Amino acid sequence: MSSQSPVIMWFRQDLRLSDNPALHHAVQSGQPIICLYVFEDGANGTRKLGAAQKWWLNQSLQKLTQDLEKIQATLVLRKGSAADIIDKLVEETGANAIYWNRRYGEAEQAVDTKIKAGFNSSGLAAKSFNGLLLHEPATTRTKSDKPYRVYTPFWKNFVAQGSVRALFPVPTEIKSFGKPLSSDDLSDWNLHPSNPDWSKDMASQWTPGEAGAQEALRQYAEQNLTAYATARDFPGIDRTSRLSPHLRFGEISPHMCWHACYSGRYQAGDTAREIWAKELVWREFAYHLFHHWPDLASVNFNRKFDSFPWKHDEVALKAWQRGQTGYPIVDAGMRQLWQTGWMHNRVRMIVGSFLVKHLLIDWRYGEQWFWDTLLDGDPASNPAQWQWVAGSGADASPYFRVFNPILQSQKFDPDGTYIRKYVPELAKLSNGIIHTPWEASPLILRSANVELGNNYPKPIIDHKAGRERALKALATTNQLVE
Repeated sequence: MSSQSPVIMWFRQDLRLSDNPALHHAVQSGQPIICLYVFEDGANGTRKLGAAQKWWLNQSLQKLTQDLEKIQATLVLRKGSAADIIDKLVEETGANAIYWNRRYGEAEQAVDTKIKAGFNSSGLAAKSFNGLLLHEPATTRTKSDKPYRVYTPFWKNFVAQGSVRALFPVPTEIKSFGKPLSSDDLSDWNLHPSNPDWSKDMASQWTPGEAGAQEALRQYAEQNLTAYATARDFPGIDRTSRLSPHLRFGEISPHMCWHACYSGRYQAGDTAREIWAKELVWREFAYHLFHHWPDLASVNFNRKFDSFPWKHDEVALKAWQRGQTGYPIVDAGMRQLWQTGWMHNRVRMIVGSFLVKHLLIDWRYGEQWFWDTLLDGDPASNPAQWQWVAGSGADASPYFRVFNPILQSQKFDPDGTYIRKYVPELAKLSNGIIHTPWEASPLILRSANVELGNNYPKPIIDHKAGRERALKALATTNQLVE
């Protein structure tokens, strides 16, 4: 290759400069670099981003543009079919190589395969790297050389693979292409919401971009990591890392998270660190499933659930989406999601179980709602988690996963801090009754300014009746006993 010809650095789920394998190797080539981001927006079967993710992407691309400018590089933005855009860019610039970090969706891999084949047939180089996962799906197999379907053996295999690789350095300067290239105006992509702009609460709580990601990791490692094992389930105090949106867009790598937890190799005996490390590896497991079962967001992993008697109930679905179910912990979670674009993980399990078990609404409606409203709506983790909660997924035991929203609320939000924050109409109720306002006397309700059925709904389904109905449906689908 001519050292004067440029190479393309194609950013995707890796909107960062630090620990970016593809960027590092592009810089090491010594050739001029064209930094490119393609907004595919559903082109060639890729999944369209949800509204909340678009808001985050808009902020993240602004920050990446600024970070690149600091090292004398320019980010070219183009929208459409990646293969067509890259072919045109090669014609424009004479680029003789492209670098990217791999992705694992079926449609995305098909796009990448097409581009790589086109480059190879033209005598050009297409070089791909692992920047998204600690270990790639193809390298993690059972002893019988099959994909894993259960998490615990997957975790043991992960630990047995040994140390996580060292981090790649941040480039201090990029040899820029030098010639002006046409680039879309980011504002023309309409990623930021308008009429109305519902992002104000999100903007006050999140700092998208690589710097925000690194600061979030630093604070978590210094302040909350050691308390994670005992505090992670309590949404009122929220000792979680809140790194999931940053990981979703690759503003920080899982390797950086791992090294903040361990120095390369896993070390047994530290419970808090191990539990958080297992959460990182659960993300790996989700991508493992997504790679081997690419229709995870639309097809039951356990095909016995194809005959499950789901109910089509638009009224109940909307009540759940709006946080108006009459179950305070469920409503608090759904309102936190709507206001902030995020939900505490314990509450995600509660609201998910309520939708699919108590209301018998197909998990795919929940997965799609989360995809549209979550900032961290991940193509692998989101469907994997929903199928796990529904009982149709990998490593699932449906009989034991009919969460009791009352007991969950009393156990994990005992003083009602979380409920009071997101369901303020119940704020004056005592700690004992805030979890079950329908059990309060009329006098207690009046003194707390609560009018059930008026300013706060009555439960849309009785817990006991909902649980029994769910178990009956599971039994008729032959799921309780394998």
